[in-house]
Amino acid sequence: MSSPILLCAGGTGGHLFPAEALAHELKSRGFTVHLATDERAGRYAGAFPADAVHVIPSATFGSHNPLKVLKAGRTLWRGYRAAIVLMKELKPAAVVGFGGYPTIPPMMAAVQQRLPTLIHEQNAVMGRANRFLASRVRRIAAGIPQIHPDPALSAKTTVTGNPVRPAVLEAAATPYHASRGTAPFNLVVFGGSQGAQFFSKAVPAAIELMSPELRARLRVTQQARAEDEAQVRAFYETAGIPAEVSPFFSDMAARIGAAHLVVSRSGASTVSEICVIGRPSILVPYPYALDHDQAANAARLTSEDGATLARQSELTPAKLAGFIRDVAEDPSFAETTAQVARSNGIPDAARLLADLVASMPGAAFTR
Repeated sequence: MSSPILLCAGGTGGHLFPAEALAHELKSRGFTVHLATDERAGRYAGAFPADAVHVIPSATFGSHNPLKVLKAGRTLWRGYRAAIVLMKELKPAAVVGFGGYPTIPPMMAAVQQRLPTLIHEQNAVMGRANRFLASRVRRIAAGIPQIHPDPALSAKTTVTGNPVRPAVLEAAATPYHASRGTAPFNLVVFGGSQGAQFFSKAVPAAIELMSPELRARLRVTQQARAEDEAQVRAFYETAGIPAEVSPFFSDMAARIGAAHLVVSRSGASTVSEICVIGRPSILVPYPYALDHDQAANAARLTSEDGATLARQSELTPAKLAGFIRDVAEDPSFAETTAQVARSNGIPDAARLLADLVASMPGAAFTR
């Protein structure tokens, strides 16, 4: 049996999507790929190109309640023990983690077994799980240059970019053409796994302030939480605006590709995908992120005028309406913004990361 490359990613899109992109690249090179994840991955991992998926018990320290912290610690310990068994059975050639507490049990098990290990950090500020693992693994890949790099870790860090899925590369093949005159204007709104609730209120409130001419052009795709879905859909139906509203879109890359403007949070994968596809965006960093990583992710792009940065605390309906109007009514501005965004994209990040994995010292690869 060939030795697989084991990818470890928590069950959210932000962690699984770059792992999925790397898996596609590794599979195209003839490698066997396995995925270690947690029980949340069902919605995202169905199309993951893994030869096998291993569910490892995991938990997140998301509470200050001592009993809940203790329970989380016990779950992580169970996950670590299960991961040790998995490492001994699989004998993976290399183990790659993509951040989040669910990666700690398998990554620590790989370290304990002295296997070649690498972590990929999507954000401009390293997350807590990766900070815990960084000194223990052999190599670090950065999706975005780190805002405050640790000198002790810089020597083993390589900036590869954030791998994007094949669907994103397919969407990137469509050039951006701004909407002109009375032509339809495609607005895509999504909040990721955190923060869609804000947009469910903010975007309809902004649209109410727009001119009848602009409202008549709007075609909207909006992600909304299940509990907000009916209310958001009712708004668009009453306003007579064609809209698709859902808690989840499996074809979001294609929808971004068809967008004239994206309004979204600024998670690392989101920013990377918008850049590779090359679309104007209004980025609203999730204000409750522990490390303010979303603001850091957006900083470089917005400083180069490749996107509009909007702080949630300052984003009134009137401001949001104005930002949307700027793109909808100024095709030259829209196309320039799209070009700057595209210039910041790294479409071959999956190849660069796969090269880094394949060059790891001590890795016994069998294809």
